[in-house]
Amino acid sequence: MSSIDPARLSAYIASRICHDLVSPVSSVTNALDLMDEPGDPEMKVQAEALLREGADKAAARIQFLRYAFGSIGLSSGAADIHEARKITEAFVKSHKPSIEWDIQTDHLSFSHARLMMNLVIMATEALPRGGVVSVRIRSEVGGMTITLTAKGDRARLKDDVAAAVNGTEPVDGWRAENIQSLFARMICDGLGGELTAKQSDGQVIFMVTGVAAEG
Repeated sequence: MSSIDPARLSAYIASRICHDLVSPVSSVTNALDLMDEPGDPEMKVQAEALLREGADKAAARIQFLRYAFGSIGLSSGAADIHEARKITEAFVKSHKPSIEWDIQTDHLSFSHARLMMNLVIMATEALPRGGVVSVRIRSEVGGMTITLTAKGDRARLKDDVAAAVNGTEPVDGWRAENIQSLFARMICDGLGGELTAKQSDGQVIFMVTGVAAEG
């Protein structure tokens, strides 16, 4: 598997997190600027709606990213499946796709949830024009299996993502734009699983098999 200097990894992940927050935070800033300007009542109403939307998106993304990249995902014990779903749904809602669930397991550790969330990021980014992200989780004899299917118009498995999934460095090197796929691979490897990705007609499938039962 391709290696990366820890300092560069942390810098790229930090940049990636900032990138995810730029859009909603900018919406909040723009809304506040509009509210400070003299104008008609209708403009104020629109500014308040923009402010609320930006704040909701920022809050949803921060909560999700704390779980996917932060220390919450390193906690011991079982994660609250309902809470993990709620946090993930709010994150996906702040983007274009919708999400569907098919979870059949009695145990989801924080590490499992962190891996699932990183796969959700990959699936969401495979749908630039929106679509449906389907999450399927099963506890099997050989370990847990997590399957993310991204289905929609122009669903695409990017070359950088495919390279990261295969454990190789992309042609143009690691950057903030592609580091998350490598991070997902690292989490998967740490849990003893195998990550694969493939593209077929109108969909991209990310699958993790053989994940350690307890995480």
